[in-house]
Amino acid sequence: MTRLGAEIADLRDMSASPKRFVYLLRSVRVPSRPYVGMTSNVVTRLGFHNAGLSRHTAKYRPWQLVVALEFATEEQAVRFEKYLKSGSGRAFTKRHFA
Repeated sequence: MTRLGAEIADLRDMSASPKRFVYLLRSVRVPSRPYVGMTSNVVTRLGFHNAGLSRHTAKYRPWQLVVALEFATEEQAVRFEKYLKSGSGRAFTKRHFA
């Protein structure tokens, strides 16, 4: 297989796998309150948070989406979500998504 053929096959493989997004929400009521999560459907998940169906986010609603980043694999998304929830990740979030 040629290099181009391999790259096209990789793209097909990516489109067949479920998308994974790491997202950052900000509370409209308490703007200093961010929330980081991971999902395969950002719009549905935002609705879930705004409906009060998550015990971690219900008291700070309504929420607005700040950023959603798509990852090729779930493993990459999990690692980045974990990073954003760490001390240096929170600093990164404040610096880049304030």
